[in-house]
Amino acid sequence: MEITEATHPAAATLTTPVGTIAVTSSRAAIVRVEWVDAESAPAPDHGDPLLAEALEQLRAYFDGRLGEFDLPLSLNGISPVATTVLTVLAETVGYGETVTYGELAARSGTGVPARAIGSIMGLNPLPLLIPCHRVVAGDGLGGYSGGPRGEGLATKRHLLEMEGALPSPLF
Repeated sequence: MEITEATHPAAATLTTPVGTIAVTSSRAAIVRVEWVDAESAPAPDHGDPLLAEALEQLRAYFDGRLGEFDLPLSLNGISPVATTVLTVLAETVGYGETVTYGELAARSGTGVPARAIGSIMGLNPLPLLIPCHRVVAGDGLGGYSGGPRGEGLATKRHLLEMEGALPSPLF
């Protein structure tokens, strides 16, 4: 994962099945993905080819045509331990897979306890691109701070069902 400096960021939004997301690019790397209210969405920046590519890859992901993102990402401002955990997650948990908080803690080799892994997932500035929705509790979904306000667990469930990591509900 390449670490880059953010200069003259560009942002645009994408309407998805799990709400409107804003994607921000430093023009060298994607630096942020966040859910926003459609009314407060940034005006699109059509001059950044990286931002356009990120939006296209996200569209393909939600259309079921893409399982792995190929974009330069920046985790500037995130602690080295959190960067390690997020990098291990991105590199070892693929589309349609899940990992428990405890398993990710062990994989990361950081000595961070499982409970702290949940906090690191909540700090992830690049949800979807770094798939924190794939980290689950040993006895259920666990938490999720992504998605439209108040819809975190529904968003996590939708993403995992879309990827085939959870069976679709019968009702």
